[in-house]
Amino acid sequence: MATRAGSPPRTVLVLRTGSQPREDHERTTQEWVARRLAEALGWRYGGAFDPQRRPPPGGCYLVPDETLTCAQARHLGIRDEDDLFGGVVPHPFVASKVITHPLPGADAAAPPGWEASMAAHLEDAGLPGFSVFDPAAAGRAGRTLLAQVGPIRIKPAQARGGPGQCRGADAEALRAALATLDPACVRAHGLVLEPDLAQATTCSVGEIRVAGLRLSYLGTQCQVADRDGAEVYGGSRLRVVAGGLDALEPLARDPAERQALRHARRYDAAVQAAYPGFFASRRNYDVIVGTDAAGQRRCGVLEQSWRLGGASPAEVVALAALLRPGAAPVLEVSCHESHAPDHGPPPGAEVHYRAAGAARGPLLKYVMVEGSLGHTD
Repeated sequence: MATRAGSPPRTVLVLRTGSQPREDHERTTQEWVARRLAEALGWRYGGAFDPQRRPPPGGCYLVPDETLTCAQARHLGIRDEDDLFGGVVPHPFVASKVITHPLPGADAAAPPGWEASMAAHLEDAGLPGFSVFDPAAAGRAGRTLLAQVGPIRIKPAQARGGPGQCRGADAEALRAALATLDPACVRAHGLVLEPDLAQATTCSVGEIRVAGLRLSYLGTQCQVADRDGAEVYGGSRLRVVAGGLDALEPLARDPAERQALRHARRYDAAVQAAYPGFFASRRNYDVIVGTDAAGQRRCGVLEQSWRLGGASPAEVVALAALLRPGAAPVLEVSCHESHAPDHGPPPGAEVHYRAAGAARGPLLKYVMVEGSLGHTD
């Protein structure tokens, strides 16, 4: 894996969109990823983006905290995936999990720009389910899904990392769960209803494209308990190779991973077909494999991420490792988020966040190169 010939040094800048409040661990990780990218590529790190400043020599490369819209990208001078670590979508809702499922009916409420053909492009790459933008329709759609697949999961579209989701085992539980939601948020952002799978594993499939370089990865996520006992994202263990998503085929270890990879690739193609104007240099797809209440095995993409995410520290550390002379063709990397006060990083870990006194969120976040799965000649 080699650097792009003749590529001039650029200045890597952190972009805060201000679209949502960010926790301290998110802001700190964003800065760390931007610095690490600059270091790996031989570029400069310039801190926070300031629209009042003159563009730096060589141009800037932005690391935003959110997926941008086409309008935002034009305003910032972002032309294509070479100008940012993240993604650009034609409408804000395209960046959320609502595009993974169809509406409950042809006359159902939807935001401007909704493309009904997405469901046809996806085929069976997603789980059965619905996206709704009307609180009244959510109850009807939920009862329909309960009858089809048993217990369901109710997921606000704007939630990140798991918090805010709840389970509906029957109509009464569904009614109680929907009563806790803000109707205005449902109308503005949408709500996802899908099967609640047992014995489930969430696979991570992703690709980054930076400075003419491409690397892809396949692996699994883990869940940990936060300080309130709720299950939240706890990290990922990934196998990383130079190249696009097609380069991951030899790395799939079992039929479930092969199916997860196929679904992620189909999802990626479906978005590009349904929503022209989309582009992304960072693409991450969460694919769940598990069984429903009837014991039927199901596999489907849960959601996409075209912004800085939980696996991004592992992505940039892998990029740096693969750029070293004589690097192995395949690396194993892992990233970890701990809520345990007594959890310390193991030897060799790169810590990108530590705050023993943090009131919310993880207390420790680190990344490691676990080893190689092959050798160069």
